[in-house]
Amino acid sequence: MTRLRSSLRSAARLVAGSVLAFGIFAGAAHANPATGGKGTPALAPLDLDSRLIPLGGRLDEPQAWAAYKTRFITADGRIIDTANGNISHSEGQGYGLLLAVAANDRATFRRILGWTRANLMVRRDELMAWRFDPDKRPGVSDTNNATDGDVLVAWALSEAARFWRDPAYNVEARRIGAAVAGELMVKQSAFGPWLLPAVRGFSASEQDGAPILNLSYFVFPAFERLQKMAPEGNWHRLVDSGLNLLRSSRFGPAHLPAEWESLKGSVLAPAPGFPAEFGYNALRIPLYMAFAGIGERSDYQPFATLWSANTGPLSVISLASGTATRSMAEPGYGAIAALVQCVVNGTGFPNSARVFYAEQNYYPATLQMLSLLAAHLRYPSCLRP
Repeated sequence: MTRLRSSLRSAARLVAGSVLAFGIFAGAAHANPATGGKGTPALAPLDLDSRLIPLGGRLDEPQAWAAYKTRFITADGRIIDTANGNISHSEGQGYGLLLAVAANDRATFRRILGWTRANLMVRRDELMAWRFDPDKRPGVSDTNNATDGDVLVAWALSEAARFWRDPAYNVEARRIGAAVAGELMVKQSAFGPWLLPAVRGFSASEQDGAPILNLSYFVFPAFERLQKMAPEGNWHRLVDSGLNLLRSSRFGPAHLPAEWESLKGSVLAPAPGFPAEFGYNALRIPLYMAFAGIGERSDYQPFATLWSANTGPLSVISLASGTATRSMAEPGYGAIAALVQCVVNGTGFPNSARVFYAEQNYYPATLQMLSLLAAHLRYPSCLRP
């Protein structure tokens, strides 16, 4: 995952219908956007308990899941990043665990978790090493973590504990969640709490007083569970602050967030040393918002506008010009655009987003699976013929 993880290394070195109306856009004075109503919907109160929809067994895509397992999951439970030298990382293991719970595939869940424990849970704390290279010995050469990977694994464990009624998974989820809260949650800022992308490389002391953040590491649907699993972390406020950070991250003519951003006091800017663009990382911001059922129409609008007239592949966007710089041609990326159009306009998923393409690489395939899962959970009418 060169687009994401090379940045991590370099920095270390320096729902539809009534469900949609309630889940995202609330307020009796505002019409449901899925039915073509007008007016600007009000932000629903951030009562995460009301939004907490268990995902166990909700991935109604048996053929897609079978194809995903065949292509990306080894017999011993390693998730393969096919576009990045077949490495594995904590993010991928977390996604695999989530999809296994959602597919009610406990045998695969156990395999993925077993490999993750044996190969990535090698730090002295409860966080994971972020990267494993099968062609090197040792496979883990950098023990820094990646916060989104830790959050995803903790979320998956908590979902598994509930769905399969195994309290041992809860214990493990709590340990990871508490470590994230204790080591990676910045408690105070102009926007409220936020998450460092890793233990090393991004803090204010390491970045000349302007710490670096990545909004795609705000895995909003996970925070709903982690508030119950590890309540010492202020996960509720992390949802508020994540949305506030997003609203201050509208750069360039397209008003899009940057992949990596620096925070100086109350001022956000594209982080120095990183390309000033919206692309592979930031795609996940509207995905996680929609998955969690949060936000106002205005929070989704820049993404909806970007993709509304796009009948071809998605693209990486230069923040300075607002224009495409390179194509993200694999079809799985388009599923996020379909999900956003579903949320904002009630538009059904096109066939190109509904049909799973097993030949694509790990990352777009995973984003497509997550988009389909989010639609099954919160916006099922957008998947109907």
